[in-house]
Amino acid sequence: MKKLDKVVWGIIGAGDVCEIKSAPALYKTPFSGVKTVMRRNAEKAEDFAKRHNISNWTTDLNKVLDDKEINAIYIATPPDSHAELTIKAAKAGKAVYVEKPMANSYSECISMIEACQEANVPLFVAYYRRTLPGFLKVKDLIDSGAIGDVRFVNIEMNQRLQPELIANSDSNWRVNPEIAGGGYFNDLASHQLDFLDFVFGPVEVAKGISLNQAGRYKADDIVTASFKFENNIIGTGNWCFSTSSISEKDEIRIVGSKGEISLNSFGSPMIINLKTSNHHSEEFSIRHTQPIQKYLVRMIVDELRGVGQSPSNGITASRTNWVMDKIIKN
Repeated sequence: MKKLDKVVWGIIGAGDVCEIKSAPALYKTPFSGVKTVMRRNAEKAEDFAKRHNISNWTTDLNKVLDDKEINAIYIATPPDSHAELTIKAAKAGKAVYVEKPMANSYSECISMIEACQEANVPLFVAYYRRTLPGFLKVKDLIDSGAIGDVRFVNIEMNQRLQPELIANSDSNWRVNPEIAGGGYFNDLASHQLDFLDFVFGPVEVAKGISLNQAGRYKADDIVTASFKFENNIIGTGNWCFSTSSISEKDEIRIVGSKGEISLNSFGSPMIINLKTSNHHSEEFSIRHTQPIQKYLVRMIVDELRGVGQSPSNGITASRTNWVMDKIIKN
């Protein structure tokens, strides 16, 4: 794909993630703007466009794909349609930016990568933690040797059934495995696993156990996993979405030969705790600001203009789907 002077976006899907996290980043970033938003519900599409000062809205996908002025497509639909829409956008000659998780399976990810390679268009995925200051601080601490050689990493995430994120409803696509590929594990753990890929490189071995213990929705609500990175760092994880409130937890703990780092993956502020073997202890509190995808969008726009490179693309994101497949589909 030739270098772009300005990135003109067409948005497909305009739900909650688009409202604050992404769409404002697309039109507030220099050399970037949104021409059209597409949503199946005409009233909601029109309302979104008016509130965000987007000039055009439609319920017709082809009006976005066939528009010669639009040179990039942002796909913010549920995961079950990511592969189909990415392939269509690629065939239309558009750069593609797709929400996470990249797709419902690793095989779908490969079909997306191949379609974009065949059409000679870039493929990006919304794993924006690779660009957030707090997560970059963690990577810098590790890369600088603050905790020595990393031995292992452990992820622990417990949530009760009733908070805002855990909706006990068949209408919530995130707990419908046919739409989401899995349950909240796919939705949330994908961010964590992708960040660890960013810090430590690819996982080469992964396995796990996935069950539906509470029986409150179709998807499994508890997952336990073990995995090994190519550099021989060992990882473990446990995700349970049916605990009581006293057990709620969101922690990644990274243990090295000279200390350890712990951090929360979600929410703001991000709290990073560093402890070293020489009895040094330090806490960093870093707030995330909206639109939270602004750093990644800026890097995507820079790459499309030929002046930079995005740290998240189809190849890197597909590795996270591969790991999740190995954990929950054994």
